[in-house]
Amino acid sequence: MSLAIGGAGMIWAGGWQMSFSGAKLLLFLGADLLVILRDDHADIPYPGHWDLPGGGREGSESPQDCVLRETREEVGLDILASQLVWTRQYQRPRGVVWFFAAHLPAGISGQVRLGSEGQAWQLMPPKTYCAHPLAVPHLAQQTQIYLASPQCRANITVKF
Repeated sequence: MSLAIGGAGMIWAGGWQMSFSGAKLLLFLGADLLVILRDDHADIPYPGHWDLPGGGREGSESPQDCVLRETREEVGLDILASQLVWTRQYQRPRGVVWFFAAHLPAGISGQVRLGSEGQAWQLMPPKTYCAHPLAVPHLAQQTQIYLASPQCRANITVKF
């Protein structure tokens, strides 16, 4: 899908205009997902839960720019747009969220640096994340959708 920035912070996608609230990334390092333990503050959604890189949109950035910026800020990795192998959008109470997937070599984990948000990061098998009682529920659901996709099967052997 081709995306272009329009006026008033809207995104033009294939001839129609769309707004969105944020973007998340399923970031595989080898066969495992990079997950972030959210801060344990009562004033944030899902405190103390395992999250994925990503977050809220800034200004009029595109969904891809949003997820790439958030990933850089949260875990110190510069992901290229060309490394995003899958995308979908879904509705949340605050608006549309874009969900992406990327696969990088396991050795990249040595470059991960936790940013100013979150308590810790770790690599977790995707099936473990989906079943984890502290996984952000709607992200675990989107992860399951990706795991069942042809793009996932073409890029990874899922560990159980």
